Amino acid sequence: MTLATSKPNFISPEIVWATLPDDFILPNDPVDNLAQPLLASVLRESLEIGGLITPEMLIATNFGICTQVNGKTVIKAPDWVYVPRVNEPSKDRRSYTPYTEGDLPLIVMEFISETEGGEYSFNPHYPYGKWYFYEQILQIPFYVIFHPETGLLESYRLINGHYQAQTANQQGFYWLEELNLWLGVWEGIKSNRHGYWLRWWDSSLNLLPLGAERVDKERQRAEQERQRAEQERQRAEQERQEKEELLKQLAELKQKLTEQS
Repeated sequence: MTLATSKPNFISPEIVWATLPDDFILPNDPVDNLAQPLLASVLRESLEIGGLITPEMLIATNFGICTQVNGKTVIKAPDWVYVPRVNEPSKDRRSYTPYTEGDLPLIVMEFISETEGGEYSFNPHYPYGKWYFYEQILQIPFYVIFHPETGLLESYRLINGHYQAQTANQQGFYWLEELNLWLGVWEGIKSNRHGYWLRWWDSSLNLLPLGAERVDKERQRAEQERQRAEQERQRAEQERQEKEELLKQLAELKQKLTEQS
């Protein structure tokens, strides 16, 4: 999908990076689809198993990213967000304000459901469309939109103030340079759900494994080692038997020569 990058000119909003007061009532909207938390957990799990998550990072699901725009508090909760560094990693957060509490998010992802969620909305007025909020207000470097039902994946990078569609490689993966990883679509079964998933691949296009996959790989490696050990045992036993047979034949030959003499 190609979206026009020439947008109407609007008055630049006044942005204040203010944290929410403790008594602020956050919206408690349920997730649009039961698959969304599963999709998000798979993205985190493979990063964690690969040792690519550090304590100062913030990776969250359906978590409020907020700021004040023209005097009004604006909160958007992307389905998946990745922040490279926060100021207080151990803090029990209700929301996150970029710059004030740490880095700007590097990536936000939205998983399309059957309910219109404004993922492509460029509404420049309160409460603002998600596209406008991520691109023009927060200016997040990567915006990813994924359609779980069809497996369609779109990745946009902020270039000169506007999101530009990235070009996928032959496998349909998108390169995220700051993470040194490829992001792509994988079809399979996880948590009793068969369908399309977002997965990570390293720079050499090796799939970052999930926990069960890693266990299965270790099990296969152990089985291969067992088979190699068994083959070595059988080879050693065969050599032993051949040696015994040769010694027996030599003894019999020696016995015959002794009897003839």
